Amino acid sequence: MPEENGWLAVFRTLQEAFGPQEWWPAQSPFEVMVGAILTQNTAWRNVEKAIANLRAADALSVAAILTLPEGDLAELLRPSGFYRIKTRRLLALCRFLEAQGVGAVPEQLARQATVPALRQDLLAVHGVGEETADSILLYALDLPVMVVDTYTRRIGGRVGLLGDHLSYTEVQAAIEAELEPGDAAVRNALHALLVSLGKDYCRPRPRCDTCPLNTRCAYAAGRCRPRQPEQP
Repeated sequence: MPEENGWLAVFRTLQEAFGPQEWWPAQSPFEVMVGAILTQNTAWRNVEKAIANLRAADALSVAAILTLPEGDLAELLRPSGFYRIKTRRLLALCRFLEAQGVGAVPEQLARQATVPALRQDLLAVHGVGEETADSILLYALDLPVMVVDTYTRRIGGRVGLLGDHLSYTEVQAAIEAELEPGDAAVRNALHALLVSLGKDYCRPRPRCDTCPLNTRCAYAAGRCRPRQPEQP
């Protein structure tokens, strides 16, 4: 078991402070996949409205989405913002699932190939980038892949665990190096905790005084350091 420092220490501290996050909120793995597409460039509350529209229209399935006229689907997705773009992306994902033979039970995609191969297949789907692909792998398919997002980068940089200008792959590898191989639950919990911290404390204008990481955060220490008198 890796020594608990770095990201593992962050995980334990946040786990003690916040408790279980029960993330990703959804009633089915397919709903998670839909949410992963719709959450691009918008707040989660907007995604919830669009998903509620799909549920009310009895359209939260691959078959139903592929059957809907594209204009009708776009109207259902309107609350998520960039809804015409997201309509095309969601349709592309549904066509991919159908082509893989898992349209009726999308979570069976996890049995189709190795994690790296599944990831490459998802990245080949129109509109699916690294964060979206990894969110589907982790949260919908329960596969051990660490998701990297803006919160991950901001928090990791401020606590001194990530350097500047790292690629998505480099950030992901730095975190994965500290985690037990194959443990999807820890990756799920860590990412969810980082999201909570980023939303409520580690904002662009952070709330360092009440942040549970303030005693181990280089950024917080710098903000709290007494100001040096100016040189004459």
